[in-house]
Amino acid sequence: MAMVEIRDLQKVYDGGFEALKSVSLDIQEGEILALLGPNGAGKTTLISAVCGITLPTAGRIRVGGHDVIDDYRAARNLVGLVPQEINLEPFEKVINTVRFSRGLFGKPRDDAFIEQVLRKLSLWDKKDSPIRALSGGMKRRVLIAKALSHEPRVLFLDEPTAGVDVELRRDMWETVAELKRDGVTIILTTHYIEEAEAIADRVGVINRGQILLVEEKSSLMTRMGQKELRVDLAEPLTAVPDALSEFDLALDDGGQTLVFAYDTAADRSGIARLMTALSGAGVAVRDVHTRQNSLEDIFVGLVSKQEDAA
Repeated sequence: MAMVEIRDLQKVYDGGFEALKSVSLDIQEGEILALLGPNGAGKTTLISAVCGITLPTAGRIRVGGHDVIDDYRAARNLVGLVPQEINLEPFEKVINTVRFSRGLFGKPRDDAFIEQVLRKLSLWDKKDSPIRALSGGMKRRVLIAKALSHEPRVLFLDEPTAGVDVELRRDMWETVAELKRDGVTIILTTHYIEEAEAIADRVGVINRGQILLVEEKSSLMTRMGQKELRVDLAEPLTAVPDALSEFDLALDDGGQTLVFAYDTAADRSGIARLMTALSGAGVAVRDVHTRQNSLEDIFVGLVSKQEDAA
């Protein structure tokens, strides 16, 4: 059984806007799922529905086997949420803010655990500081500490590193890796494609309220990724020679580079034939290197394809 089960989830707001369109998704225990999508794609609405903040129009959601509507207390106790917005009591101390969040979930006081969480997030030396005295990055850390305070088994991170410094982003990745080792299921929404590439097990792409794909990151890169062979020329060309017309070539860098795209899954790349043809056409080669499609390239391609089909 999946830790999070979403079936035919729909959300229609007043006025008829359909934010989610029959979304179905299984998220396994202990995995990290990166959910990518442009602004307005439905990422936050999906998270809000799972966390019980938004009431779905139709469909079913279970967390740890508990229905988020019929058995909402049990489901909600399993979930931690780090929202995009920083909404904290400015005059309260850091440690009291985190303790209070634990208490809201009916958990007994555990100062040792709270200290562990604060130390993990480099907040222990700020434990007695009022929230208003913290930087934006430190406030973001407090949000994460609050989300972890009741020891959730599912953690949603909604754009957790938006607008924060590189150090916090690195700390976040380390914290996420630790939580995964402890068996916590993590769903991460992000605009930073490199975050998904760095830490996710699977990648989901959502746009216009629809899931375009959910796939293991490595197989996605293999299945959809393409490589480019970039041939740096000794002398620039003004056009691709007719003798090379059988190859799908493009000129770049003011004619200094020939670009040849090929499929990594194909039996033959065609590179050997191209190099022979270059020599036969009298094209002198200075250097050769390859470039792999990034997850960002794949993401942009998927979203653009949906937009063109709409």
